Amino acid sequence: MCAKYVMQEAVDLNNEGKTLRYPRMVMEQCCETDELARWVASGTTYGEGEVRGILSEVARWMALTMAQGRSVRLEGLGLFTPALGLRRGKEREEADGSTGRRNASSIRVSRIHFRADRELVRATDRHCVLERASGQGRRSVSKYTPEERLALAQRYLEQHPAMSIGDYAALTGLSASTAGRELRRWYQTPGTGIGASGFGTHRVYVKREEG
Repeated sequence: MCAKYVMQEAVDLNNEGKTLRYPRMVMEQCCETDELARWVASGTTYGEGEVRGILSEVARWMALTMAQGRSVRLEGLGLFTPALGLRRGKEREEADGSTGRRNASSIRVSRIHFRADRELVRATDRHCVLERASGQGRRSVSKYTPEERLALAQRYLEQHPAMSIGDYAALTGLSASTAGRELRRWYQTPGTGIGASGFGTHRVYVKREEG
């Protein structure tokens, strides 16, 4: 069975007059646990139900192990590492102590980072037969120039206390990933009036008083 791909278009933020294309695989289906267990069982002496039970136990013990502050490496699969975030409604702790200290009850495991084993990547590539899908990928472009997009962001922050990447994407017509990259560029460029607050998925962009 062939996997399909499209050539995704995206604006080169380092060269606004140029549009780049890169390959993106089209995800058409998701292999659920029952299907995976059926495939694994077909090549072993275990029954489908036994394989499903083993997978369930692996997931349970992985959760218990990561809850102890340990990463889990599955040979041939990859490395799983827990990451922390704040509970809903809790403000991020500022370095100057103005927001107080966040205690353990304010923090939770918010996600699990996964880094694929190189052999898993190589094996997937060996088995992959690609076929170009009809049509093109969604073009991540905007009808506004970079200067106009910056002005839109500045105007937005005159009227709102903060702006998320989603807000900027909706404002400018850029995709979320391109909007995020451009906001980081505004934040890192002196004189734009764009500042940032928070980290990672909790980062928002705010008005920065220059000088």
